Amino acid sequence: MTNHCCETMSLKVNVSCDQHDDPFDCPDALIRFSAKFQEYGLIIHDGGRSCIGIDFCPWCGQRLPEPERDRWFDELERRGIDPWEDDVPAEFEDDRWLAALPRD
Repeated sequence: MTNHCCETMSLKVNVSCDQHDDPFDCPDALIRFSAKFQEYGLIIHDGGRSCIGIDFCPWCGQRLPEPERDRWFDELERRGIDPWEDDVPAEFEDDRWLAALPRD
């Protein structure tokens, strides 16, 4: 489980609703965290699945980690995997892929 910058962020990322299975359908869900890309975003409740990326925590003001989206695509390319055409290994669906990579 990812450690977030503050307790409030953790609560908002992990909001649980007994009426909505999908956070995009729940008006109480405000933050979307992508473990795969290590990205945070504000959910746009317009009936779609859009988010606006954020760089700072709305509650504690801490700078959030740099997203790993580019690295995710780079690592798949390095392995010869096209995420649009090929099957993506299961470990790339969450943050497990990061644990296997050396950090710069």
